[in-house]
Parts: sequence; structure tokens; C-alpha cells
Amino acid sequence: MDIEKGEQGKYYVFDPIRKKKLLLTPEEWVRQHIIHYLVKNMNYPGSLISLEKGLKYNALQKRFDILVLDRSGEAFFLIECKAPDVKLNQKTVEQVCLYNNNFKAPFICISNGRMHFCLEREPITGKYSQISHFPIFE
Repeated sequence: MDIEKGEQGKYYVFDPIRKKKLLLTPEEWVRQHIIHYLVKNMNYPGSLISLEKGLKYNALQKRFDILVLDRSGEAFFLIECKAPDVKLNQKTVEQVCLYNNNFKAPFICISNGRMHFCLEREPITGKYSQISHFPIFE
């Protein structure tokens, strides 16, 4: 990650997907590490990764963190990022499950950079089961 110190001692990171510098918040640190891991280690195409776009849930405007599309443009992997000090629990997992009602991605994840909970969605029932790894992109 390209991190640089800016004005007033704040740090900024260059986002290779959005191609701009962003304030390095704890949540952005997690988001950038996941992006780098997916692209550099797991060979996910950066062009199929969408970041922090709006979605509507129960008439409320929300924002997802990371959405990876498959090669046909369908949702493949939805990831919700939390700051490293945020504990991952049932409530945080439910958040990404609720967001996925809009996308129906077969894989979802919640991460605070220290822990990751990845789940696979059963297409017929919509029920989730935990998996031990990020999904392989084909």
C-alpha cells in the first residue's frame, strides 16, 4: 500500500481501484488490505471490484464496502469492512447478510482486518454456511 503523510499529520493511502488518495481511517486500512490481498494474492481482477457504492435497504440509503463481480457482471463476493477495534459478532454478520439481499452474491464476508468471517449462500434456500477461506475467483 502506498501511504503518505499529508497536511496536519494525517495519513493518506492511494486506492488503486478508485485511482485516488483517501484519508487513511482504520476502516479504510482494512478495506485497502483486503483489496490488495484479493488482487495481488488471489488474482481477482481489479476491474471487477466496486467500492463504497450506495444501496437501498428498507428505504434507507446504505453503502457497501467491497463488491466483486464475476466475469458476467453478476455479484460474486460482498465484503463488509469494520475498523480493527470493532468486534465481529452476530450483529455485524447480519449486516452483510442484509446487504446481500440486494445482490444475492454467492459469497459474503465481514472483516475487521484481524478476523474474517466468510460465508457461502445456498442459492435455493438463501441460507448461509461458514467457509474457512476467501472464495477462489475463476
